[in-house]
Amino acid sequence: MINGDEGSDRQQQQANAYDSFADAYAAETDEGLVNAYYERPEMLRLVGDVSGRRILDAGCGSGALSAELSSRGASVTGIDSSSQMLQLARSRAGDEMDLRLADIREPLPFDDHSFDDVIASLVLHYLEDWAPTLTEMRRVLRPGGRLLASIDHPIVAYAAGTPRPDYFATTSYEFDWELRGHRASMKLWRRPLHSILDETTLAGFRLVGLSEPEPAVEARDLFPDEFVRLSTSPCFLFISVEVPR
Repeated sequence: MINGDEGSDRQQQQANAYDSFADAYAAETDEGLVNAYYERPEMLRLVGDVSGRRILDAGCGSGALSAELSSRGASVTGIDSSSQMLQLARSRAGDEMDLRLADIREPLPFDDHSFDDVIASLVLHYLEDWAPTLTEMRRVLRPGGRLLASIDHPIVAYAAGTPRPDYFATTSYEFDWELRGHRASMKLWRRPLHSILDETTLAGFRLVGLSEPEPAVEARDLFPDEFVRLSTSPCFLFISVEVPR
């Protein structure tokens, strides 16, 4: 485990990394295969009809998902630890959306039972310890509320060729992410499937479902080579859990 000072330093480094390539990241997530035709469509399918629902987008990034949920009738609050990402999200959403600088490793700045849904899109795999974050997410959800999360699939390290000495251990890996001419060092954590399920259960959630989607069919002609890869080897795992009524 890491101590508090080390954890704070690392979360600041992560925020700084996203600050450094916020514009490139926004362009990639708006147009690229993995986000625009793979992750985001599945998240929207899982959340379903959001009209009138109060949704926390935890780790909202540049706001693409938040904006889409808002356009479908949800009341969306977005939080992110990157100020540059939030600036882009504000440019996209205008003044109608509640966007706040906050880190999911810290207590969330909301009252109990404030939301119908919490969406954690590709953020939990940045955390070594899920327990405090999941506990806070459960706290701000109403009874019957849902947490919908996407993370790196437990086998993604194998698919990417990154050595994983022990599948059953929670371990980290680091890499340089090159994105439209920008490079940043990233650190992600991987855990086995049973640990993912155990941690959500210990936080007080009830499992609703898991999904391993394929990319949207319209991506076949746009990204032919990557489409085949994502259609035969999963990249992300989607988790749907709820607070018992």
